Amino acid sequence: MEPLVKVRCLRHVYPDKTEVSLCGLDFIVHNCERVVVLGANGAGKTTLLAHILGLLKPLEGSVEVMELQPHKDFSILRKNIGVVFQNVDEQIIGPRVYDDIAFSLRNERLPRIEIDARVNAIARELKIEDLLNKIPHYLSGGQKKKVALAGAIVTMPRLLVMDEPFDSLDAKSKWEMVCLLNKLNNDYSMTLIITTHNMNLVPYIADTVYLINEGKIQSRGTPREILNNVDMIKKANLEPPILVELFSRLKDKGYNLNIPIVLEEAERELGDIFQEMDKKVK
Repeated sequence: MEPLVKVRCLRHVYPDKTEVSLCGLDFIVHNCERVVVLGANGAGKTTLLAHILGLLKPLEGSVEVMELQPHKDFSILRKNIGVVFQNVDEQIIGPRVYDDIAFSLRNERLPRIEIDARVNAIARELKIEDLLNKIPHYLSGGQKKKVALAGAIVTMPRLLVMDEPFDSLDAKSKWEMVCLLNKLNNDYSMTLIITTHNMNLVPYIADTVYLINEGKIQSRGTPREILNNVDMIKKANLEPPILVELFSRLKDKGYNLNIPIVLEEAERELGDIFQEMDKKVK
């Protein structure tokens, strides 16, 4: 089966002469996969997404999405791609939440009764029914993210692209977003491409992780393979998850430990150690 997304050795020059190159490994995304892209500011994450969305045309290299070229075939692809930008204020344009969610459906000239049904269904799914008649400008950051997400997925696209979806969210809203994204992937087979700086959430939202550093797609692997490589993450000017760094330091000091990437694993690892210590004391 052909990959849903395939990007090879991009080069782009912006109007101000800033040049961004992304070579190294090919960027491959398969159907129904959850892919997270990691990289410091300026590494090229947003440039990569912009090419996938057809907002930029590569000067060199190739970009294929669903076997089409996004910058040429956007009118065909747009029904199958949803996007939530980092700054959702630039994306939400409707006078009411309802209007914003309904925007793409109205562009498709669907019957009003079908638009009502779809908007209300997605609002129930995201638990924002009470916001439908609100003015988006006055919503909280978390509410705006949900509204932007609702507008992106109301057409049930095959691919959802999200740039830093956890920015400006409080702890509760971050976990709600994690659950929503996994539900979209599990229940609707939606493929996800997500950029994030939140390393601690990566194990919960990714099947595959790409690391971008100094103009190269440097590494590809599972969350465990990427996050456990503390030196590589630091060289990319990123901070490894606190748990990974803590247990890595303890292991370097000679403790026989497995390195956890989520809190539940750390709890089990420490629980086993404490049980052994209790046995020795008794």
